[in-house]
Amino acid sequence: MLDVLVIAPHPDDAELGMGGTIAVMQQQGLQVGVLDLTDGEPTPRGSLETRARETAAATAALGLPWRENLGLPNRRLRATLAARALLAGVIRRVRPRWLFAPYWIDAHPDHVAATKLVEAARFWAKLTKCDLPGDPWHPERIYYYWSVHLKLVRQPAFVVDITTTWNVKRASLDCYASQFDQTAPKPTVLDRVEAASRWWGATIGTPHGEPFSSREPIALRGFADLF
Repeated sequence: MLDVLVIAPHPDDAELGMGGTIAVMQQQGLQVGVLDLTDGEPTPRGSLETRARETAAATAALGLPWRENLGLPNRRLRATLAARALLAGVIRRVRPRWLFAPYWIDAHPDHVAATKLVEAARFWAKLTKCDLPGDPWHPERIYYYWSVHLKLVRQPAFVVDITTTWNVKRASLDCYASQFDQTAPKPTVLDRVEAASRWWGATIGTPHGEPFSSREPIALRGFADLF
């Protein structure tokens, strides 16, 4: 049973988009899991074995108690009925309160397909009189994290202060050495991730932040957590 299920098109997407927030959630006692939809290969400097080792190391760096891979095809990810059934089955099994998916506009086709898949699987997971495994379950909310491929500056629904967990996020990203070449011309991918983190932190008056969007209204019972 999970409080939060973060769904990532590829290994490293969860860390890039919300690694700091994952760490914050766990510090606050939430049970968080990550489901990678694909193995992320092929890539120019990676391999199946390398990516598996890197993902395991990043999972340990984040302290995640649960991570699985759905085994869908990288570079050809589609929101098919078969993929929807697989994902809905996982949702029914781990029964999260909240889902996190990539922002619905993105330069990477796999990310756009992943978001369509998550939204459809959330609906399917609650169905009765169907051949899906497990009991019906409907996560209360989907929130959307932002990818490094997103070149648009959108207005987020909220920004999470990750000042105390930025080092955890960076340590998890450093595990993916095959994907983030630190000898590449500046600014590297990780340079851009840090710059974005500092920018979003600055918008809320903190050293680091991660932005999130929502298609649905966000409910508040009070204002104690707003600052």
